[in-house]
Amino acid sequence: MTETGDLDDVLAGIHRLLRRRLRAGLAVPRLRGAEVELLRLVQARPGLRVSVAAKELGLAGNSVSTLVRGLSELGLVERTADPSDGRAALLRITPEAERRLQDWQDRRAALFRDHVGALPEADRAALAAALPALRALADSLHAEAENGDETS
Repeated sequence: MTETGDLDDVLAGIHRLLRRRLRAGLAVPRLRGAEVELLRLVQARPGLRVSVAAKELGLAGNSVSTLVRGLSELGLVERTADPSDGRAALLRITPEAERRLQDWQDRRAALFRDHVGALPEADRAALAAALPALRALADSLHAEAENGDETS
């Protein structure tokens, strides 16, 4: 079905263009996608263990440990020992990471607002009507990842 290929191409293209536009104005070193994903996850779930983050992100534990080490060196993530298991680390983002994530979100929202706002009313209505289906698609993909049914 060509619609699925077209949807995939359009969503990937929008994501790529957003990243490119948002990175253009950064005054701080840019972060890789996996680093941003980890920061967002830890922001949503402070005190998360490295092993749980690895599972959530679908990455090997040592890969997440490497990401944590790099983000710690940048002053964006703090590791503390888990009081119930001193061998495990609990993760929290720093105020600097909070600021960076908020700045990125604000800039992304403004970019979307400007470009969606410039579309004709019929296109804006079509995008609004498509949101429930796009949310259902995202939920389905998330559920598959949660159940460990991801395909490589």
